[in-house]
Amino acid sequence: MKKQLKLPNFKNEDQEREYWSKFDPGEYFEAKDFKEVHFPNLKPTTQQISIRFPLHWIYAIKEKANKIGIPYQALIKKFVSSGLQISNS
Repeated sequence: MKKQLKLPNFKNEDQEREYWSKFDPGEYFEAKDFKEVHFPNLKPTTQQISIRFPLHWIYAIKEKANKIGIPYQALIKKFVSSGLQISNS
């Protein structure tokens, strides 16, 4: 560690935002100061959306999901993520 980090008392969010926008961690930390951390219980933020599918698609998705034993919405997420080439974590 290069020098001790002392945070000021902020009067409001604007003052704090200004401070962090000019903050340079290189003045306080060196690469050897950092440690790898894991957050095993951290879940990605999700947002509900509405989407319209033809009725025959919905029936087909529900049938396929039922055959493989997963909820149909989980199957839709798998389809979307594979189409976007995103891993399901």
